[in-house]
Amino acid sequence: MSTTEIDRQWTTRLRRRVAGKLPPEKLLPDTQPTYVASWIYVFGVTTMAALGVVIVSGCLLALRGPQWWHTSSVGHFVNSLHLWSVEIFFFAMVIHLWGKYFMAAWRGGRALTWMTGVFTFLVSIATAFTGYVSQSNFDSQWISTQAKDGINSTGAGAFWNVLNTGQMLMWHIVLLPLAAVVLTVFHVLLVRIKGVVPPFEKDGAEVAQ
Repeated sequence: MSTTEIDRQWTTRLRRRVAGKLPPEKLLPDTQPTYVASWIYVFGVTTMAALGVVIVSGCLLALRGPQWWHTSSVGHFVNSLHLWSVEIFFFAMVIHLWGKYFMAAWRGGRALTWMTGVFTFLVSIATAFTGYVSQSNFDSQWISTQAKDGINSTGAGAFWNVLNTGQMLMWHIVLLPLAAVVLTVFHVLLVRIKGVVPPFEKDGAEVAQ
């Protein structure tokens, strides 16, 4: 195969484009600007760490089923681990999201980076809600019946039935987590591509990167 034919292959073009956007030194950097030492970035990393625990504990719950987490002591522990990792996830995400808002993190062509964070937050809310109505206990029954009328008033109840436990469970363990993970990965990649937004100087100018 000639060099011209190799250059025409979509795999060659894709590899070169990815390598151009995300070279190894940018994808896995060993140095960062000094302002990255800010605590606001710690909450971003905490959000991703909590998401990892949420996914692992959620997989265990999905494998064993409701009977296990309602009656087994180990199931109770994993269920509690799943719940509290979700609490930490939202706590850290809200602080990171608002912190970056007040830092105007969309500056310097980073609007898409900011928006992927916002959409991840919105998808995570829907994921948490479907988790609450999938608990298979009195709380989930109460939450779903109280939410039914509000959702139906928007027209979404025609295809999103919160009283259908099976449907809500599938949304919770398949579609919404997949969307959240994909958005998170995309968000991190954009941070690597665009870099971390520099803080404001007192005179309104940006700190040089």
